[in-house]
Amino acid sequence: MAERKGAGAVVGLGDGWDNDDGAGRRPEDEAGRGVVVAFGQTMKTLRVRERLEREEFGRRLGYSASTIASFEQGRRIPSPRTIEQADEVLGAGGLLCLWKEQVERAQYPVRFQGMAKLEKECIELLVYDALIVNGLLQTKKYMRALLGMRRPPLTQETIDQRVTARLVRQDIFDRQPAPLLGFVMSEAVLRQRYGGKGVLSGRLEHLLLIGQKRNIEIQVMPFNCEDNAGVNGPFTVATRKDGKKFVYSEAHAISTLEADPEQTALAAARYGIIRSQALSPRESSQFIEKLLGEL
Repeated sequence: MAERKGAGAVVGLGDGWDNDDGAGRRPEDEAGRGVVVAFGQTMKTLRVRERLEREEFGRRLGYSASTIASFEQGRRIPSPRTIEQADEVLGAGGLLCLWKEQVERAQYPVRFQGMAKLEKECIELLVYDALIVNGLLQTKKYMRALLGMRRPPLTQETIDQRVTARLVRQDIFDRQPAPLLGFVMSEAVLRQRYGGKGVLSGRLEHLLLIGQKRNIEIQVMPFNCEDNAGVNGPFTVATRKDGKKFVYSEAHAISTLEADPEQTALAAARYGIIRSQALSPRESSQFIEKLLGEL
């Protein structure tokens, strides 16, 4: 993340991100591809040094020879666990493991890598959404519906890639210690029928299920609310373990990750006001149940 001089701001450039039978993800952009290619070449060099054919190396890792070729050629991104196994099998002494963080980041475009890293490290994440359900709360069918509506159209390969990457982000719900997560979304976000009635129904059921977790609060900003401090648009406030706060926002193809203390403090305060104006978590759950019953 690059800091803007004098402001302490980190500026990125909006959102978005395959699976070969679960074998790995594709790098999202040229910067990420360079990292993955370099890692693949390193792994191949070590494999050749050990006089292992791709078939045998793949067998030891639980993958096909073609998947190993995809890793070595930078066309697929191995999981952190796969990198650890490869390091052990090849006797690399930790050399491949040094690549883990960079390779994992490569599944996201440069513009989102800073926020993706914060999601993995945060102790608190506060999200306000007015357009679509946040990626952390999206169901797979809803993801595909949204990505399928993009114009110009995305290839099926790209859609599969981005769905996989968004699902990986949802590992945050199983993290220990569990971070505190707050989501406020407008009623419009809940009522949108993107993908059809079935997708909407599944999305509302998913929100009710996720909202039952003790570290998660989901709140609704209803249409009849006369005050809304979130009229400037969606944003996210992330707090790291060291207490440092960041505010993330995006519009069109541009995203900004701001670290300036004044701006992050104002964003956190704004989120507090939004939270107080929205329905309480209990009222929101009842509201979502009502919408589900109307389908």
